[in-house]
Amino acid sequence: MHLSKSLYIRGRQCIKALWLKKYKQDVLIPPSSSTEAIFDTGNLVGNLACKLFPNGKNVPDVGTTFEEKAKLTKEWLSKGATNIYEATFEYDGIIIIVDILHINSDGNVEIFEVKSSTSIKNKNVYIDDVSIQYYVLDNLGYKIDRTCIVHLNKEYIKGDELDINELFSIVDIQDKVIKLQQDIPEKLNYFEKFLDDKDNEPNIEIGVHCNIPYDCDGIDYCWKHIPQNSIFDISGLRKNKKFKLYNDGIITFEQITDYSPFSESQRIQIESECNNKTMIDKVAIKKFIDTLTYPIYYLDFETFQQAVPQWEGVKPYAQLPFQYSLHIEYEDGKLEHKEFLAKEGIDPRYEIAKRLVEDIPRNVTVLAYNMSFEKAIIDKLAKEYEEFRDDLCMIHNNIKDLMIPFKSKYYYTPAMKGSYSIKYVLQALVPEITKSYKDLDCVQNGKEAMQIYAKLSDIENKEKVVQHRDALLEYCKLDTLAMVKILKKLKETIN
Repeated sequence: MHLSKSLYIRGRQCIKALWLKKYKQDVLIPPSSSTEAIFDTGNLVGNLACKLFPNGKNVPDVGTTFEEKAKLTKEWLSKGATNIYEATFEYDGIIIIVDILHINSDGNVEIFEVKSSTSIKNKNVYIDDVSIQYYVLDNLGYKIDRTCIVHLNKEYIKGDELDINELFSIVDIQDKVIKLQQDIPEKLNYFEKFLDDKDNEPNIEIGVHCNIPYDCDGIDYCWKHIPQNSIFDISGLRKNKKFKLYNDGIITFEQITDYSPFSESQRIQIESECNNKTMIDKVAIKKFIDTLTYPIYYLDFETFQQAVPQWEGVKPYAQLPFQYSLHIEYEDGKLEHKEFLAKEGIDPRYEIAKRLVEDIPRNVTVLAYNMSFEKAIIDKLAKEYEEFRDDLCMIHNNIKDLMIPFKSKYYYTPAMKGSYSIKYVLQALVPEITKSYKDLDCVQNGKEAMQIYAKLSDIENKEKVVQHRDALLEYCKLDTLAMVKILKKLKETIN
């Protein structure tokens, strides 16, 4: 069958996804920049984990075929290598690459699969990944003493120097892997049955498997029969309940006849969709607006994460704020704007905390969209920098959430598609701002902002750095301006 371990995992998720990957790749969604960033992180963590097993031999990833990789692996094994990185083997058409293969003095081996996550909890896919490696090595006659996952330690806090022994956790999962071995031949036979037919794709219905364990890149193709507005857009409804409706033949809102299983919020959405009607609770909206006092400080942070912490006091994947935008609206409608963008390549936390307390007075209304994010960042800064603690705590306590009227369905319109994310709220209430995001250069969403800032310090071209910094500032500025526009629209509904 010629399966790699990634194809094996794909097949376990959905045989149709495997078939499409083998024979109809053009219908699959290409990897996004976010996906590529995840791959880059995986490579970084994988290379660092090799230092746990020093003096190893590395099988080149680029410029070699699988046959050459396997031949080189066999050569180093014969020469008594203790550690081999990217060790490559093939058995019965299944090709595996072991992140780190450790060879004991008696010739027995240990498998170490490196993951850039901070836990293996609820990660059965990791066990499946390692199980196929065990299957191949076992059938090739290797005695396997240990099978382990190496992952980042979420409790590790970087000190003066990076301690890789503390950075990583090693979990032995051999018992779980062995239990899965008896199921693998049956699963491979199942794959082969469908892959033998190159002309007819498997007839697999959509289901929860489309997103578990990964979002499938065949979703656009397999879901093309689902209309733009469907029961899958019902907010707060569990996926299994959505598929229960789907399997009962209910796809559109108009096909729903029994409203009793749905919450009040969901019934508001269904009624709005069925009647193409905007639902407005003026009393609730006014009550929310009355909690705001002028001047209003609209606040939005941008953050990035480091899988491997670069600075002292940082954990893996900690949210590190590097930028904020602040629109200040006065009662007469006057707007003022302030902003901060940290210099690339340095720990931004102290400076952003210092500037924040300079820009926001202690007793003003601070408005955010999904305030839990901003509150968490400010709370963390307050704990890290005692000199700013009192002022930061005041800012934290004064934050109000512009998301509440939409999350609570005080305002709902079909264009929001069941979502209360700012993306869909803007699309519904202030479509001209949505167009402004699309017109931005380089940075059009938070993920792009995170990725561009993280790479700024690696760019040698100073003009390009300036260009990217300007793009980051324009994007973040638009985020807070969008909140100003949203609140204005809410006010108009009650006047």
